[in-house]
Amino acid sequence: MNTCEPTPISSRLELFVDDTLIESLAGQASLRLHRPTIKDLALVTDRPWEGNMCGGYKTCFRDGPIFRMYYQAWHFATVEENGKAKLEGGAPVRIGYAESDDGIHWRRPSLGLFEFDGSTDNNLVFMGTGTDNKGIHGFAPFKDPNPTCPSEARYKALGANELNWPLKLYALQSPDGLHWSLIQEEPVMTEGTFDSQNLAFWDSLRGEYRAYIRHVSGNFFRGIMTCTSPDFVHWTKPEWLEYPGAPTEQLYTNQVSPYYRAPHLFLGFPTRYTERPWSPTIEALPELEHRRMRAKVSERYGAAVTDGQFMASRDGRTFKRWDEAFIRPGLRPVGSWAYGDNYQGWGLIETASDIAGAPNELSMFVNEGYWRGAANAIRRYTLRIDGFVSLHAPLGGGELTTKPLTFDGRRLLLNISTSAGGGARVEVQSPEGRPLDGFSLDDCTEIVGDALDFPVQWRGDLATLAGRPVRLRFVLRDADLYSYRFGD
Repeated sequence: MNTCEPTPISSRLELFVDDTLIESLAGQASLRLHRPTIKDLALVTDRPWEGNMCGGYKTCFRDGPIFRMYYQAWHFATVEENGKAKLEGGAPVRIGYAESDDGIHWRRPSLGLFEFDGSTDNNLVFMGTGTDNKGIHGFAPFKDPNPTCPSEARYKALGANELNWPLKLYALQSPDGLHWSLIQEEPVMTEGTFDSQNLAFWDSLRGEYRAYIRHVSGNFFRGIMTCTSPDFVHWTKPEWLEYPGAPTEQLYTNQVSPYYRAPHLFLGFPTRYTERPWSPTIEALPELEHRRMRAKVSERYGAAVTDGQFMASRDGRTFKRWDEAFIRPGLRPVGSWAYGDNYQGWGLIETASDIAGAPNELSMFVNEGYWRGAANAIRRYTLRIDGFVSLHAPLGGGELTTKPLTFDGRRLLLNISTSAGGGARVEVQSPEGRPLDGFSLDDCTEIVGDALDFPVQWRGDLATLAGRPVRLRFVLRDADLYSYRFGD
């Protein structure tokens, strides 16, 4: 067995979203991607200043006692005249704002900041970059935890100048998340296509800002690049993301951020763009008449489809990207299976479960109904906390052994779900793979149940192993293990 240098994990949370700490899988064990559960509608964008393309680029985060959501207010009408189809509308792209006390029920406050059709009774927070005032594209705000951040820039965002090609990225700031201004008149990035939701955040572990931007290569291949900055204004040269072992696919959005429970991990929720030729397969998809009309404008408007994916990284550039879809278009007979649907929003929030007494769950927001009618929708999806990927084994059993690691703490806590007939045990081994006295499988009390922080019990005292190189051997039967951490 390979006795490589141990990885110090201290008491940080580890997920199974990549294979960095995995030495081997055996039996029927596998890593399984889990899909979120579709829930209620958060918003229907049916206000006069909104439209049917609002849900594509949206951002959500918790800010003290409230949750904030920002989204594009944008509309396109597909019309047909004399046998010819065209798009009408599309400008300018405004930014709408919503609030919630629980992350489930959302309201649009009347902010009185911008005029629309002679009235300021609306929830608009931004109208343009200030350089051309024609709108803003891909606006993605965040609250900056940088301890040196001045109060007038506590909230920051990147945004592109809309309808003024080539697009450029501008840096914006706000003292309260509502009143926005440019940090400087000049763009902060020009090397990129930027026609998507370009985003940035403060990376507290590395002490720098990191951005993820949209770029299209010379053969019109859609992809994601990243760069860093010490001050949100001066950025390094963008570099393409890498996905070792993953198929070559076109990605539209990226939605990358550090996972709030394990900030050493970057999690991304990109949109996969699949362009197909017109065929009987395409004609079998929902809403054929409207699909044909869109295709008259451009075949890809009727034939291309989008769904959600999931990926993870430890360095911010090289990602483990899961091949299968994280968000599928689904069974919906209306407002589905179109280019522009299933864009996952940027940001995960904790919300209450609808099961009394159950722990909180993760909520994320996905759009549906793109292109159609006067409005589209932003729908909430939920997932178990840490529940992106699990170590799974059927009743026949399976196991995973980690690479050598060191830890701090007195207990091992598991986010685990078993069946009534299944269970799990954990063995602590030496770096050479030998079970340590008091920590073999036979010394471990079988784990049966469903909990976010199930404590593992052995005959031995785990605190005696803190700081020593060890391996963990997880043995499961009809169970899913989502994450683990050491602690007191």
